[in-house]
Amino acid sequence: MNCFPCFFSSEKKAKRNATAHPGTNTKEFLPTVAPAPPSPFGPLRSPDFAPRPANPVGNSSPQPSNTVPNNGNIAAQTFTFRELAAATRNFRPDCLIGEGGFGRVYKGILEKTGKVVAVKQLDRNGLQGNREFLVEVLMLSLLHHANLVNLVGYCADGDQRLLVYEYMPSGSVEDHLFELTEDQQPLDWFTRMRIAHGAAQGLEYLHEKANPPVIYRDLKTSNILLDENFNPKLSDFGLAKLGPIGEKTHVSSRVMGTYGYCAPEYARTGHLTVKSDVYSFGVVLLELISGRRAIDTAKPTHEQNLVTWAMPMFRDQKRYPELIDPLIEDDYPSKALNQAVAVAAMCLQEEASVRPLMADVVMALSFLTVPPHDTPSPGSSIVPPLPDQMSITEGDSMDWGSSTSGI
Repeated sequence: MNCFPCFFSSEKKAKRNATAHPGTNTKEFLPTVAPAPPSPFGPLRSPDFAPRPANPVGNSSPQPSNTVPNNGNIAAQTFTFRELAAATRNFRPDCLIGEGGFGRVYKGILEKTGKVVAVKQLDRNGLQGNREFLVEVLMLSLLHHANLVNLVGYCADGDQRLLVYEYMPSGSVEDHLFELTEDQQPLDWFTRMRIAHGAAQGLEYLHEKANPPVIYRDLKTSNILLDENFNPKLSDFGLAKLGPIGEKTHVSSRVMGTYGYCAPEYARTGHLTVKSDVYSFGVVLLELISGRRAIDTAKPTHEQNLVTWAMPMFRDQKRYPELIDPLIEDDYPSKALNQAVAVAAMCLQEEASVRPLMADVVMALSFLTVPPHDTPSPGSSIVPPLPDQMSITEGDSMDWGSSTSGI
């Protein structure tokens, strides 16, 4: 079923170039809207994050030592524990803005600059250990994109481990989707689509612009933060891994992530690919459309898993309105709903190889971020057609315009 025939498959082109240039990393040939920026991993001289040969041995995730490399190419600032204690007023409870298995996040003001920041203090007995701390420092020091949270600096005094981020005043997407307070306005349709589009752009950068590619591995609504204009940024890179390079199709990993967002093949085999992130994105997009959590044990048994609940509706376009968040009411374009559901369904296909690339997802969602009466941007006047009727059954796949046989 050719849902997006006007898109030339990025993956097909990459595969063809790989055939013409055997042994070459196909990511170098992926088409981009603009020339790809210089590799964020290129200048780093630390062997932990240097581009690897085409036949890496063993796990392809970074293997940091117990200290952050003292490298002039890492832009993150170092802070003392005393500085961050002062910024958060000694980590006072009224500065606390979030907490979880990793530790706590505090709002703070840096005394030297007056900059408002978010300080993540890792629990020394928590889930995010020293390795994840180092991975996050290195990843966010080297990767720069408008849809990735900006790492201001870090502290590694003694056994203290703290990360300092730009402050995101609107909180997370999760905060604006579920269990709203009386004074909260629900997100309108176009804000939801702009959030989805921005998050997709962040993933596209990680998968197709970073070299080696980066697999985010923990995409969920609580990890997508919002600035004052509700522009989304991906955060929490402690579980991120370098993706496969050369002729490898996946990296093997101990299964980690969040139940409800985890791709089935990754949960089953531990084989991790960029398509694992694509599945997680499909779950997030479905949450934005429906206003339902990925897993909600408060609902009836057959509705607790969002993907399982939505699957029958994917098969019948007439049922798409049943997926919409009741808080949106009827304030959405029906054609845009059809398009958004089609994108989510494609991302959530059981077989990883037939899920779309994030570049294709970004293109599809770009048509949904503005009301129909707004003037489209140059080059965006043709909206990809939807199929007349979605017909998905368990184990069936949907074509993304052309063959996408590689992962």
